[in-house]
Amino acid sequence: MKNAITLLAKGISIIFHPLLIPSIGFLLLFYSGFYFSMMNWEVKRFVLLIVFFTTCILPLLTIAFLSMNERFSSEMEKSTDRVLPLMFSAIYYYIGYYLLGRLPIFPVYKVFLISTILVIILLMVVSLRWKISNHMASIGGLTGALIALSLRLQINTSYILALVFLIAGLVGTSRLILKKHNPLQIYAGYALGFLVMFLILMFI
Repeated sequence: MKNAITLLAKGISIIFHPLLIPSIGFLLLFYSGFYFSMMNWEVKRFVLLIVFFTTCILPLLTIAFLSMNERFSSEMEKSTDRVLPLMFSAIYYYIGYYLLGRLPIFPVYKVFLISTILVIILLMVVSLRWKISNHMASIGGLTGALIALSLRLQINTSYILALVFLIAGLVGTSRLILKKHNPLQIYAGYALGFLVMFLILMFI
């Protein structure tokens, strides 16, 4: 039973990995009922390809490359192991932001991505001294962004928000089960991601 729970926790951590959350977030924005979701599928697919390549594939390749160095742990058990991957991720996210900026799409998508860059930079700074949860920062950021847009545009997204809150609970519990973080690191990561994304998307 214990092995099954651990396996489930690992699965949840992989499915809702920080590298996949931006793509999941864009999918939710595309099909959430917001007025800017009214793009044709070809444009949506192209945007999603840019987001997936710059926020998932490139960071993943970088981690694989860094793992060739014996001084770097791909498991990133130490907080400082996260600094270089986060720094490269911020660069790749900016490339994604730049590419989206050249497309005739709604500004909210670009704001979403640039806000995520700020979250990454803050995670990088914190990681110099403390092991904060990147998983929870990413899902917290997605939650904050969806709530901000719902309030700002006066659109009911309660079903999507309920799903995201459930995912956040599952991810946080999984990280605790796997002993990757303590509760304070979980809450701090979620709060950081939530507050940054909520404040930027609510007021900018």
